Amino acid sequence: QVQLLESGGRLVQTGDSLRLSCAASGRTYISYGWFRQAPGQEREFVASIRGGDGYTRYADFVKGRFTISRDNAENTLYLQMNSLKPEDTAVYYCAAALRRLTALDKQGSYVYWGQGTQVTVSS
Repeated sequence: QVQLLESGGRLVQTGDSLRLSCAASGRTYISYGWFRQAPGQEREFVASIRGGDGYTRYADFVKGRFTISRDNAENTLYLQMNSLKPEDTAVYYCAAALRRLTALDKQGSYVYWGQGTQVTVSS
């Protein structure tokens, strides 16, 4: 059974740090991504990591603040979020693909999605 299960989202204050996790099961995933969707907005790309070469890509608005990583032994994806801002408030989704992606920032590149975890940053 293919499953991506996010965890770690909660209410935090501006400037706080938070680490999201995504536990993957059911398949051997090669590429992973984090996306987010704020209320009333489209879902947008946050960060991604590709298997094989470990290439990472970030949205401009999180560069220097967020770090994506993966633990292959545990089949877990992480998103370390530092210096959080109120505009980071959103539901964060984990996504995965079975191949090495080139278009890492495109939602359509990913086949498998988690249910999301809510991150709320208070001002």
